[in-house]
Amino acid sequence: MRTFLSLVAVVFAGSAFAQDVPKPGKEHEVLKAIEGTWDITMKVAGQEAKGTCTYKSDLGGFWLASTLECDMFGQKFTGKGMDGYCPIKKKYISTWMDSMGASPVIMEGDYDADKKTFTLSGDGPSPEGKMTKYKSVSEHPDANTIKMSMYIGDGKEPMFTVEYKRKKADAKK
Repeated sequence: MRTFLSLVAVVFAGSAFAQDVPKPGKEHEVLKAIEGTWDITMKVAGQEAKGTCTYKSDLGGFWLASTLECDMFGQKFTGKGMDGYCPIKKKYISTWMDSMGASPVIMEGDYDADKKTFTLSGDGPSPEGKMTKYKSVSEHPDANTIKMSMYIGDGKEPMFTVEYKRKKADAKK
């Protein structure tokens, strides 16, 4: 506890002397546009699951927090994510944790504004419980639709897909 308090004191003392407090940039605005509640349809292993996903800007606008809930294979499935932009790496960063495992998926990548597509890659647990490569491609054809495909390992076809439709109350024109 003493170490934590010392760290807090150093951070606050340092920030008192800082000339410019960091502010979210244009990359964070891309994420902020995703805020809202979405109906989802997940397709995995020849089955379909329906649920919701809520995105909320968090931590001063630097991160987009998500919570996904659905019934999958007859069980409740819950996932949580944090998405942000690292100005040092100049990459979007994504972490994902869910009720099907104890290891997170951590990815980074880019946003192609012309194609309205995020492409991220990184590492996470395989269905067998070993670390493997992940690749996520999320297309945003309009402000109220996201089509995400997740590739695991060396797969040429997505392991699963998720289609997001913004709930009518949150729909953007």
